[in-house]
Amino acid sequence: MRELLRAYFSRRTLVSIYNLFFTLSRKLLTSFPLSLLMPKSNDDDVAESEAVPLLDLVKPSLPISCPIKALQDLKSRSYFDSFHFQFNRSTVPLRRDSDCLPNRPRVLVCHDMKGGYVDDKWVQGCENEAGFAIWHWYLMDIFVYFSHSLVTIPPPCWTNTAHRHGVKVLGTFITEWDEGKATCKEMLATKESAQMYAERLAELATALGFDGWLINIENDIDEEQIPNMKEFVSHLKKVLHLSTPGALVIWYDSVTVRGNLQWQDQLTELNKPFFDLCDGIFMNYTWKESYPNLSAEVAGDRKFDVYMGIDVFGRGSFGCGQWTVNAALDLLKRNNVSAAIFAPGWVYETAQPPNFHTAQNKRRWILLVCMCFLSRWWSLVEKSWGIVQTYPQVLPFYSDFNQGFGYHVSLEGRQLSEAPWYNISCQSLQPLLEFNEDNKDIIQVTVDAREASFNGGGNIVFRGKLKGDAYFTTRLFKPHLQLSSSPITISYSVKSDETSNLGILLSFSSPSLETKSILVAPEDPIRRFDDMSLQCLTTSVQTVSEWTVHEASLVMDGHTLTEISAFCYRPENSTKSAEFVALLGHISVKDHVQNQQNPEILLPASSWVIEAHNVELVPGNSSSNILRVKLEWRQKDLEESAFTRYNVYAENVKSTDLRPRKVLEKPKSETVLLGIAHVPAYYVAELVVESDVKAVRFMVQACAEDASLGKLDEALNLLVELEGLSVNHD
Repeated sequence: MRELLRAYFSRRTLVSIYNLFFTLSRKLLTSFPLSLLMPKSNDDDVAESEAVPLLDLVKPSLPISCPIKALQDLKSRSYFDSFHFQFNRSTVPLRRDSDCLPNRPRVLVCHDMKGGYVDDKWVQGCENEAGFAIWHWYLMDIFVYFSHSLVTIPPPCWTNTAHRHGVKVLGTFITEWDEGKATCKEMLATKESAQMYAERLAELATALGFDGWLINIENDIDEEQIPNMKEFVSHLKKVLHLSTPGALVIWYDSVTVRGNLQWQDQLTELNKPFFDLCDGIFMNYTWKESYPNLSAEVAGDRKFDVYMGIDVFGRGSFGCGQWTVNAALDLLKRNNVSAAIFAPGWVYETAQPPNFHTAQNKRRWILLVCMCFLSRWWSLVEKSWGIVQTYPQVLPFYSDFNQGFGYHVSLEGRQLSEAPWYNISCQSLQPLLEFNEDNKDIIQVTVDAREASFNGGGNIVFRGKLKGDAYFTTRLFKPHLQLSSSPITISYSVKSDETSNLGILLSFSSPSLETKSILVAPEDPIRRFDDMSLQCLTTSVQTVSEWTVHEASLVMDGHTLTEISAFCYRPENSTKSAEFVALLGHISVKDHVQNQQNPEILLPASSWVIEAHNVELVPGNSSSNILRVKLEWRQKDLEESAFTRYNVYAENVKSTDLRPRKVLEKPKSETVLLGIAHVPAYYVAELVVESDVKAVRFMVQACAEDASLGKLDEALNLLVELEGLSVNHD
């Protein structure tokens, strides 16, 4: 109900409505059973109360992300006793060059998707390939995960992929309504209590690997407690900066220094004291045209720390948000302040455009159209603000264009699973694709998860018209890679017919700022296109899955790689007018040392420790049981694992011979991919085992940053014997 109201009414109106409703509902609670008061939901609209299941967080269960809803739970640190705690740690560190925010106007994006914790709450992923995702990370500096719970902890999938792209991630601490006023009264009772709660928030961010907090106090505060509120903010900033260099505390323009809930919409003497104590302020989104410039004048040399809010739903926002969001962005850019984009999921939530219901396959059609319109909407941001993140900046570089969801999972061109999936942690570095909706006569460039994949579930599809003597180029990445005298190796995979060729065009800048382009391609198109680049021929290897892997090496000592583009062309003397279709499966760049096999991948299984915990066998159907087990592993003599991704497999053992498998011994039965872990642990929740299965062998395959994998037959493995396990009928 709250989310529905927020879509149509201003916040000021909602405060009055909600407080009246809350007072009445307290009186009704003693007269009606709780089940009658719980909200109902359907497949298309998941209420927040149902998004986070009610369960005992200490007991083993499928790992989830969830908020902390009570001040007492924050105080007691009970979150750290949760079974789910270790699964919620982000393992991808923030890119080193992103520790300090750039000295320019910035873009903050505030997630607000159906109350939060929807498909993204499933830490190990789920089967809804139509779940909400963001892949335009190159257009933002900060990402805030938002919900209306007291302590909103970002699911690790968002932190992992944002960090991979150089974007900081903040959680949200929010108090609202009369409940929030009571919470603030307790939290700010003394200076010591204010400091203690600040330390609890700092501890959570540091332990879970995200980068700070948005503080949003949406209720009145007793004026005598304002000094303690200031202490809370300043102490949080101090402790966070000590534990996590580069961390941020951002204040939301809500309560004033007089204790009144009175949105200012600009930087004034009533909210500037909080701004002075933290790293930035997120302005409420009902500002007027003159307010950005006035706020910049008040902020002085900190004007880039002023983030003017833009509500994409358009509720009172300058320019009305939605498809005219660029009106507000253009104004902010001209006034040299930062932007805070609230609820970009509007495109997804409102299913733009509305007339999808006639499609034969509604679910897949909605996903495809939403992806198209998300790209179109984000193109407005790019045109207005420009690209703010350039990557890669270090080697090795690898991307398989995985957007964090798909219809299948592949490994080196072999399809391992046909099941749909969603796990944003699996998102690889995203290409900076240009949106070309208006030009239908050129090659269309899309990521299409329905098509074949070389690795994971992503690709880039090039489809359209191309004459025999023409070529087509399009931007893929905007790196800033300074190269040494060590050779670099470029490899990429392609799936196409003999009439559609695909190369990689690399652009370099020399120390004297001269530009140079080199075309990496398997054939010799340079005679036709000799006006544009040098050429480096590749060696090519065809795989059993119709993918061809091309590879080339070159030395560019002292040069900087500044752009990676795709180059589409026809074979020489081609007369066919058939549609051009080519799939790009992956691209990687390594230096000579990194191109050698990663020694960490080749560590023998004896260098690892793997254990099974919380093993449980429960009844399935008449001829099967269900195995539940938590797997944990680590490298010996290392406190933290060197890897951030592991493929987890299972193999049923029906033979009575349960001896450990020899390193090079072939599996006796089918090996099934269970899932992908991003911490050195995985919970197997519902593994069906038939009555003739004597044991299950679990295998864990570490995956390096450049996608290098050890052989599965040599992977870390653990045999869990089922004989002797009692079946739990509870």
